[in-house]
Amino acid sequence: MAATTGQLTQKESHARVLSGSIVMLLSTSLVSVLNFGFNVSMARMLGPARFGHVTAAVTILMLASAITLAFQLVCAKFVARNEILGQKVSVYRSLRGKAWVMSLGVGAGLFILQRPVAAYLHIPDPWILAVLAIGISAYVPLGVRRGGLQGMCSFGRLSANFIVEAVVKLVIAVLLVSLGYGVMGAVGAISGSILAAYLIPRMPSEFGTRPKTALQPASFREGMQATVFFVGQVIINNIDILLVKHFFAPELAGLYAAVALVGRVLYFAAWSVVSAMFPVSAAAKPREEDPNVILVPLLFVLAISIIFIMAASFFPDLIINTIFGGRFSESGSLLTLYAAATGLYALSVVLMTYEMSRRIANTGWLQLIFSGILVLAIGVFHNTLRDVIVVQIVLMAAMLMFVSFPFFRRYKQVLAPQETT
Repeated sequence: MAATTGQLTQKESHARVLSGSIVMLLSTSLVSVLNFGFNVSMARMLGPARFGHVTAAVTILMLASAITLAFQLVCAKFVARNEILGQKVSVYRSLRGKAWVMSLGVGAGLFILQRPVAAYLHIPDPWILAVLAIGISAYVPLGVRRGGLQGMCSFGRLSANFIVEAVVKLVIAVLLVSLGYGVMGAVGAISGSILAAYLIPRMPSEFGTRPKTALQPASFREGMQATVFFVGQVIINNIDILLVKHFFAPELAGLYAAVALVGRVLYFAAWSVVSAMFPVSAAAKPREEDPNVILVPLLFVLAISIIFIMAASFFPDLIINTIFGGRFSESGSLLTLYAAATGLYALSVVLMTYEMSRRIANTGWLQLIFSGILVLAIGVFHNTLRDVIVVQIVLMAAMLMFVSFPFFRRYKQVLAPQETT
């Protein structure tokens, strides 16, 4: 009877991961299209120079996202791990309070330093960064809200939250830029979308439950682990574009940015699968750990990567020309390579987040080390854009190999008792 119950629990876990992955994948696909529409619309409406100012603001927001995502991951993990609803609410409210302190501090810092930062980034109007600071002031608490939804496996509301942010950003940006507000309007739309996402949709009524002392409260070590992981992730996902802008002519940097924009659609699709896996894996007790839970998202991401790489290989010019026009046709040859690098990294992310959902893992530090090596390697090998991408492929393949070791070792340890019984 116990075996039957365990089997049912495993089947339910697999079904929840699969169904959650599909919901998140569909919503992420829509969000990616909307965000892509925002970038293309702003580029065409503002022109290269002013669009560069918008891109600089987005980059600052991406750097801040390391803190936001760290809070989201920790919240999702401990909301999922606490079984009683009141304990889940206690974790959520505790992290929400800390998030507001952190976010207001970062926003205030950017507001105070708007002039030197604007001068460093060659942004003509420092008040553009002041407007961005308003959105950043609510960005970390937004991560906690998303972590609460993720930990409760409320993937429908979580998906709606991401969609609200993307729709508001696109619509308001197009409207304000059309009315003549230029870069300020575009950045204002970014901040407005963050505030809208914090308010819509409302949190489930369960979060109004009276909090109880959490059996497993969020810990400092977990927070540090998540922060290290997302700092490494932000560097790996963004530093190549900054370095290419530094080392190459503006035209070549623009071609590379187009390739990166398309290639990273694959990463966002993979992250949606990870978002569904994480709370299910975190909620399982140590004795109930099912190593097969990781196989569903791992195979899912592998399949997505293969399909994406094949499409990029067979139709590179069609993809680039359809999206950006003939002026970017030269970048088509790089798309397959970039997709391969992204696919390798996406598989590593699945394994790293699984380890983080189960225990304190060192793979986040390993990723941070590789992000530093990536900066140095691109600094040395950058004769062509192809060299920059090949460097990423080599390093991402090596990182995948290293992060696989603890997973397979743990997989054998967990699987061994099951085989003996």
